[in-house]
Amino acid sequence: MARPLIQLALDTLDVEQTLGLARATADYIDIFEIGTPSIKYNGASLLKLLRKEFPNKLILVDLKTMDAGAYEAAPFYADGADIVTVLGVSGSATIAGVIKAANDHGKQVQVDLINVPDKLAVAAEAAKLGAQIIGVHTGLDAQAAGQTPFEDLQAIAGLNLGLRISVAGGIKASTAKQVVEAGAGIIVVGAAIYGAASPADAAKEIFDVVEAASA
Repeated sequence: MARPLIQLALDTLDVEQTLGLARATADYIDIFEIGTPSIKYNGASLLKLLRKEFPNKLILVDLKTMDAGAYEAAPFYADGADIVTVLGVSGSATIAGVIKAANDHGKQVQVDLINVPDKLAVAAEAAKLGAQIIGVHTGLDAQAAGQTPFEDLQAIAGLNLGLRISVAGGIKASTAKQVVEAGAGIIVVGAAIYGAASPADAAKEIFDVVEAASA
């Protein structure tokens, strides 16, 4: 089994903290995600800084686009994003717009299923439209209410859509193996790394777990 990619959510609003965290963990991270709060606050300037410093890393910009798909996504692809997110609840026209922008730049789209009532239907529609990644995402508020992404991950994986499945929602070293076995192609980690005493050590621990589970 190919090792799933490991994605680090960079959620802080402080640019220097963001760059410092990226530098500390880069050996164990495949995708740097500029989280929604961070991209809203810092804009494309942060994307350009990360792109310049990490030319060989994938960068995901978590726009969570809800409308004006192509118009909103295109500038971020042009500025160096490899992946941009669009909300599954936005509807087919908006998703298709982001996919068009991605195709125009030779990049990828992730359709985020956060708060989507019928996740299986939207995942199938996203695949039909040409999205490359489906995001199974249990948000912070849902996590606080005790929800996890595992059941949704297994259901989406069971569709065999041929897309890479990204999973986010409180993942840590003790649950990473379960996520790999459930079919994730991208494992998104946030607080388990950036909230650790040593983010580098935490990132390495998760990398080692994922690599062992993929062997």
